[in-house]
Amino acid sequence: MPRQARLDAPGTLHHIIIRGIERRRIVDDRNDRANFLDRLERVVTETKTSIYAWALMTNHAHFLLRSGPKGLAKFMRQFLTGYAISYNRRHRRHGHVFQNRYKSIVCDENKYFTELVRYIHLNPLRAGVVKTLAELDGYRYSGHSVLVSNVKNNWQERDYVLNWFGDKECEAIRAYREYVEGALEEGNRPELVGGGLIRSLGGWSEVLSMRRRGERKLTDERILGSGDFVLGILEEAEHDITKNNFSVIDKKKKINAVIKRICSEKGVSVSELRSGGRREAISGARNQITFRLIKEHGISFAEVARNVGVSTSAIFRIMKKCGS
Repeated sequence: MPRQARLDAPGTLHHIIIRGIERRRIVDDRNDRANFLDRLERVVTETKTSIYAWALMTNHAHFLLRSGPKGLAKFMRQFLTGYAISYNRRHRRHGHVFQNRYKSIVCDENKYFTELVRYIHLNPLRAGVVKTLAELDGYRYSGHSVLVSNVKNNWQERDYVLNWFGDKECEAIRAYREYVEGALEEGNRPELVGGGLIRSLGGWSEVLSMRRRGERKLTDERILGSGDFVLGILEEAEHDITKNNFSVIDKKKKINAVIKRICSEKGVSVSELRSGGRREAISGARNQITFRLIKEHGISFAEVARNVGVSTSAIFRIMKKCGS
C-alpha cells in the first residue's frame, strides 16, 4: 500500500513520534541530549513552531506541537537532518540515525490536548527511566519538569498548556500535577499514538457496517479525532490554495482587514480575540470573522484558527453551526 501524504497545513496540532533506525539509540549520553535540545530550540525559534509537550527517550522521542507558517515538513527536515549529521560526526559513524518516516498524527485539540500532554510527559515514568512522580518533576528530558517550574527553557509553550488547567499559575500547576498523578496506573494508551476514530465508532465492525450501508468512510490513520473533525481536516487538505486570487501578502492584509473591521463593529479588541477570549461579544465576532474569511475569501480552516485564537476543530464547529 502506498504511503499517504502528510496532513501539513500550517497551524495544525500534531503528535509526533520519531524513532531510531532499527530501534537503535538516538542519544547515547548527556552531550547528545544537550545537542538534541539545543538544536530543537534553534529550529523551533526559526520556524515558529509551538511545542506543548515532549519527552526524549533513549531510542525515540514524542512531541505535541503546532506547526509554524511553513508547515511541519520544514521543521522536521531541518531538525532531524541537522541532529543526525552532528550525531554521526560526534560518534564517527555513517548512515541513518532515524527511521526514514517519522509518525505524525493530526489531533483534535479540544478533545485530546490535555490527554496528550499527560501521556507524552509520563513516558519516562512508564519506561522506568524515573521511578516516581517526584523524580519526574525534576527530570530534565521531559516537558513535565518545565510545567511544574523545576526546569526552565525558552522554547516550550508553558503558559498555553497551564491555561488549560487554571487562570492563576500556582493553581494551574497544582491542577496539572494532580491530573498527571491520576493517570499513573493507566499504562499505555494505544489510541493516542494512532487514529482514534475507529475506537470512537466502536471498532472495525461498525466501520465495516458503515461501508455496507454505503456511508462515507470516516477514518484516517493520520488523524486522532471524531468523525466531524476527520471530515473537516480532510476537506481542508483537499482545498487547493492555488485557487486564491491574491498573494500571501495580500491574503494577510485581507485577513487583518476583516478582523479589524468586525472587531470594531462588535466593540472588541483584536488582541483579546487572538488571545482566545470567550466572552459573548468576542465569540460573536469570532463566528462572523470565521464565516466571512472561509466562505467569502477562501481562507483555510487552519489559517483562520491561527488568526482568531482557537483550534482548527473549533473553526470546523463554528462553520457547522453556521450551516456551511
